[in-house]
Parts: sequence; C-alpha cells; structure tokens
Amino acid sequence: MPEGQKIWTRNFVIVCLSSFFMFLTFYVSATAFPLYARDSLGGNVQQMGLVITIYVIGSVLIRPFSGLWVDRFGQKKMALIGMTLFLLACIGYLGAKGIALFLVIRFIHGMSYAAASTATSTMASAMVPAARKGEGMGYFSMFMSIAMVIGPALGLLLWKDRHAMLLLSAVGAIALLSLLLVFPLKEHTPAVSASRTSFRLQDIFEPKALPISLVGFVLAFAYSPIAGFLAPYTNEIHHSEVAGTFFIVFAIMIVAFRPIVGKIFDKFNEHFLFYPGIVLFGGGLLLLSRSHSGSMVLFSAVLMGIGYGALFPCFQALAMKLAPKHRTGAANGTFFLLFDLGYGVGTYMMGSISSHSDYRTMFMTAGLIAWVSILFYYWIHHKRSQAQTLEDSQGRGIA
Repeated sequence: MPEGQKIWTRNFVIVCLSSFFMFLTFYVSATAFPLYARDSLGGNVQQMGLVITIYVIGSVLIRPFSGLWVDRFGQKKMALIGMTLFLLACIGYLGAKGIALFLVIRFIHGMSYAAASTATSTMASAMVPAARKGEGMGYFSMFMSIAMVIGPALGLLLWKDRHAMLLLSAVGAIALLSLLLVFPLKEHTPAVSASRTSFRLQDIFEPKALPISLVGFVLAFAYSPIAGFLAPYTNEIHHSEVAGTFFIVFAIMIVAFRPIVGKIFDKFNEHFLFYPGIVLFGGGLLLLSRSHSGSMVLFSAVLMGIGYGALFPCFQALAMKLAPKHRTGAANGTFFLLFDLGYGVGTYMMGSISSHSDYRTMFMTAGLIAWVSILFYYWIHHKRSQAQTLEDSQGRGIA
C-alpha cells in the first residue's frame, strides 16, 4: 500500500492510545464517582445524578468554542492545554472534601474533556488519508468502545472496598498517561491565524456539519437511557445479573464490526450505513422494552451494538468530510456539541418519562425516536446529497 494511504502510522497509534486513556478516565469516573459522592462525601440521590450532569454541562458549554480554538491555535497545542487541565481536575478531586467543591471540579473536568477530545479527534482525522476517512475514524472511535468495555468494570473494581485514595489516584494516573502521549505527536494541519478580531457565530459552528450533527443529536437522545437506566430496569424485570454483561456485549459488537463499517463508508456512502444501522439500533431498544428474559436483554445489546457501531463513526467522519479542510476542528466541535447536548437532554427527558410511567415505556419511546430519525435524516441530509450529486453530474455533462 502506498505510504500516503496508510492508516496505522506511528502518530495515529499514539493519538488513539491517548484518546483511549482519556475515555477510560471518563468511564471509570462515570461509574465510580456517583458511588464515591454518596459513600465518601455524603451526597444524596440528586447529587449523585449531578456528578454526571454537571460534567456534561461543562462539556456542552465549551464544545462550541473548542473547535474554533483547535482551528486557530493548532491541534497539538489545544490537546496539550485540554489534557493538562484534564489531569489537574483529576488531581483536584484529592483535595475536594465536600460535595460542593467536588461538583465544581467535575464541571471544570467536563470543560477540559470537551477541549481535549475535540483536539485529539481532529488530529486523528487529519492523519487519516481522505480516501480512507471512514475506516480510519472507525478505528479511532473503536478505542473509545474498548474504554467503554474496560472503564465501568475497572471503576467498580476500584471502588469495591471503598478505598477513596486508590480510586482517585488511579484516575489521576490514567489521565497522566493520556497527557504524556500527546507530547511526541506531530501537527498535521497548521493553525489558521485569525485576521479578524470580531466574533461571528459561524466561527464556532460549521454550517456544512450541522445537518448530520442534528441527526447525531437524535441518536444521542435515543441512546441516553441505556447508561443511566439499564441497571434499575433489569432489576425491575428480575434479571439484574445481565446488566454488566449487556455493556460488554454492546461494546464487543461495536468493536467487532468497526473495520467493516469504515470500509463500507469509504467504498459506498453513508446511506449504506445509516438505514440498516438505525433500524437495528431502534429495533434493539424496542426489543429491550419488551424483554422478559436475560437472553432477550442480551440479544437487544447485540442489535444495538451493531447499529450504534455503524452510526457514530459514520456521523463523525461525515461531519468532518463535509467541512472545508481548515474547518475540521469546528466541524468536530459542532458534532460533539450536539451529540453531548442530545445525551444530556435525553437523560433528563427519559428520566421524566420513566418517573411518570415505567422503564418499558421509556425504552419503547427511545426506540420509536430512533426510527423517526430515519425521516429526519432523509429530509435534511439524504435528499440534499442527492440534489448535490445530480447538480455535480449535470455540471460535468455541460463541461
């Protein structure tokens, strides 16, 4: 294979590993920190929920600007700044003896995560050959999926004996590894110096990435109840023993099909991934809502894992592919902003649905929302891409 078409370069492997340790920190803390807040800091049920919510809020507030900063100041510089703040927040937990200060640090931690993850994913995109963009970004996001498998189990293991120092030290050590791996990376796309001092909304939002990012918002909205409400749901239907296995199966399906997903994206187009992917994902949610046995719950994880594994890297790669090369940071920031927002809003709304009805109704609603997004996708993206293809072909015919 020609040198310029390689995906697995030294730089790409390093940025994938750095991203893996950052996401591992996220999944460890997302699992163990609510328990830590309750058992060590005396937090109540609402404050346990805030441990996650406040992190998402911090991330969402910074996302609009993170892409702009990456494009203007450089990918590596923003990765170093974001990762350094990420590490400092992890160290700060050691000194947080009260729930209020702990939540403040969680907010800062969420902001640093948004800046760092936007920078590293933009760096990864710049390293991947244009002809293999879908495959390369699929591999990159696969590392997030692996962290999704290891992180929750590691978080529960670290908190098994309620050793606060062990948990917080481990989180800090993982974050340090993520930062150290950024230093040897080489910049692939130079920063774009700003010639203007005035602020414009289009500086932080990439219009070409907005349609597919809105579809990503709906996907995150439908996905949101899985992480927060699966455990109480499986307990309610008397199959709590499969809750942990569900996430392992879900993540294994994502990892197993990721190489195929990228190749389909590059060889054909995003439509070949979206329609079967969203049908499987929505179908998995509906099956979960009707599950009466552990095997049904696990089969729903298979369907959702394959579907989600096709959709997420497809959306992310497409958002950056549609944007001008010097605006990939803004495109990435636009996508993650709407995805994070969908996750945050979805968690709250789905929780409200479950409190006024039950978990089955909540998961059924999520599945129906996923399927309704088929119409949304066709209207705001597929139809437009067809029109653009027709216009391009007519232009070549005239030429």
